[in-house]
Amino acid sequence: MSLLEKMQTLIMLAAIALGFASGRFLPAAAGADVLITPALMCMLFGLFLGISLSELKRGFLDMKFTSVSLAVNFVWIPVLGWWLGGIFLADSPALRIGYIMLLVTPCTDWYLVFTGIARGNVPLSAAILPINLIVQVILLPVYLLLFSGLSGHLELGPILRSVLLVLVLPFSLAQAVRRFMTEGGAVRRGMEKIFSGGQFWFLCLAIWAMFASQAGYLSGNAGIFVKLLAPVLLFFITNFVAVRILAKILKFSFEDSVSLSLTTLARNSPISLAIAVTAFPDEPLIALALVIGPLIELPFLGFISQVLLWMRPKGA
Repeated sequence: MSLLEKMQTLIMLAAIALGFASGRFLPAAAGADVLITPALMCMLFGLFLGISLSELKRGFLDMKFTSVSLAVNFVWIPVLGWWLGGIFLADSPALRIGYIMLLVTPCTDWYLVFTGIARGNVPLSAAILPINLIVQVILLPVYLLLFSGLSGHLELGPILRSVLLVLVLPFSLAQAVRRFMTEGGAVRRGMEKIFSGGQFWFLCLAIWAMFASQAGYLSGNAGIFVKLLAPVLLFFITNFVAVRILAKILKFSFEDSVSLSLTTLARNSPISLAIAVTAFPDEPLIALALVIGPLIELPFLGFISQVLLWMRPKGA
């Protein structure tokens, strides 16, 4: 591993601490959430610069990976989330609903960068993304009905806008650069140096902005953060171990097993949050759980990406 790879977890923790301190002591930092989407767009643009359409096509045709990923994300994880929520959050139904909503929506953006950090199969992870998005939008109301007895009204507009901005636009621009700019040319080299080489720093900017904008939530609801810490961490640890064992049984390559691990660990709280705000306007604890969840998730994903790098076989 390079020095930067070894230091990534510490740098992300520093971004978290700096973001929290900024949000607490610099009033203007409360508006830092406006930087999250642009940072994610730049991050994913750099990532997509290194992915060709032919690689994505091969990923779509990998039915073994797709079927296993769908089974873990939409069968195993909802059951695990319902069980853990019943153990740790039985006395708070609203928090339990928010916790389940967090877990049943796979991530559709920055899990790709953590996959890249851990040197997984990024094209394969990107290929599963639209399938995860469609399935989670269809199944989330079903999960709400099954696990909470409530059926949420789904507002597709905010979800589609988010997908267009954070995914479709960066991917389209990256493919246009690959198609129309000469490989090795000065302009393309410059773009690759800034965006492909700067993916990790754009991620850190997004993390800083998230913690700076949510510092008030955290400081005012420290008890809820503590209450969610155990079930969220236990989900990540249990799921990580289970998926590593499953990947070994199914004889996945190391790169594909990394992709499976991060595709099934990272959760997509922005979509859940958009749904929670419209489906449960009188239950702020549900939305609060979806805000706090990623604040626990991001450091863990950074740590896991380093663990996966350490587990990487020599010569892989």
